[in-house]
Amino acid sequence: MKLSGVLRAPWARAALLLVILLAAASSVLFWDPRQLALSVPGVWRAPAFTLLFALGTLAFLPKPALSVAAGVLFGARGGVPVAVLGTTAGAALAFGLGRGLGRRALRPLLRGRALLALDRGLTEHGFRTVLLMRLVPGVPFQAVNLSAALSGVRWGPFLAGSSLGVLPGTAAYVVAGASAGSPGSPAFLVSGAVIVLLSAVSLAGAWRARARGAAAAPAA
Repeated sequence: MKLSGVLRAPWARAALLLVILLAAASSVLFWDPRQLALSVPGVWRAPAFTLLFALGTLAFLPKPALSVAAGVLFGARGGVPVAVLGTTAGAALAFGLGRGLGRRALRPLLRGRALLALDRGLTEHGFRTVLLMRLVPGVPFQAVNLSAALSGVRWGPFLAGSSLGVLPGTAAYVVAGASAGSPGSPAFLVSGAVIVLLSAVSLAGAWRARARGAAAAPAA
């Protein structure tokens, strides 16, 4: 059987998606987005780091660390658009891979009330659902990308919801990186307070979800 024929099979495309994600995750042992960006001439540094940011998210590099690096390299004013564009580009890359390679094989595996409700929300109210998922701290970045790829949400609502939803948290980390040299400055203190608040909300959400699961376990 020819390779093109094999890749038409849903299972083969899903396996290829898994290989790509594993290869991307493993690649972080061999490259550093910040060091690579510094090796690029100044006029091209921002576009290069935007691309490296997108690839870094696909490689499962922590998005907060990439945002802090954007603040260190470009300051708050330049770092925020670079980080938001890089985040959105990374989301688009993961979404495209998930939809093109994994959707046909993995969508039939959606089971359970929670997964079906999420799929329905993404399909029927794509922008709003993606926006809320991006705004809620602690929701894994790639989990949103891949769950959206398996749903019926269109490209436009997904990208719009992603770019707006990541803005608050991304801006906080960029400003923290840009003002790290002045830890007593108002910018650093405000960004630090926002990060602490986002972390507290994330922990509270995780605790609440765990409590709900424990309460529901005896009844299951």
